[in-house]
Amino acid sequence: MTEVVKANKRDEIGTRASRRLRKEGLIPAIVYGENQEPVNISVDQNKMFHALNRPEFHTSLINLELDGKTLEVIVRSFQMHPFKPKVQHIDFQVVDAKKTIKIKVPLEFLNAESSAAVKLHGGAIFRIANSVEVITKPTSIPQKLTVDLRDILPGQILHVSDIELPEGVESVALKRGNNPPIVSSSGKSK
Repeated sequence: MTEVVKANKRDEIGTRASRRLRKEGLIPAIVYGENQEPVNISVDQNKMFHALNRPEFHTSLINLELDGKTLEVIVRSFQMHPFKPKVQHIDFQVVDAKKTIKIKVPLEFLNAESSAAVKLHGGAIFRIANSVEVITKPTSIPQKLTVDLRDILPGQILHVSDIELPEGVESVALKRGNNPPIVSSSGKSK
């Protein structure tokens, strides 16, 4: 899914300039990438706040409209206000559709309540990881990775290698020779 975000270049930087932008309903941001100088920009506060609250936005390819050009970017990081529902700053990274990138993809756990560990043995499911870092092309980023817990047994631990990755997506941890746990269950088999 491709999102569209309109941005304006900003010349003033610093704390005061950022405060003025936020009072106008804008967020200070930066866009950077390979073979490109970092550019200070501003984006709409309201639209970005609502977009960042949708999990799929964090793994979407975004068309950033800036000065009549469209850049393909992803959200690399963002900062929220400590207690107000406001975005303080966003970093966008320009990506090349032909090159692979590293990105964290959220995990979705299904059927925990109906698993053998919980239903038959009175155990509990403990999520150890909420996301997994993967390597893929920007056009192939999965919105989420699904882990079916229906067959998990008491005392069993599922690792990154137990996730079914879509074609063209590789786990960074597995590539490095690691296989960290993502979920475990408690309880004893009777």
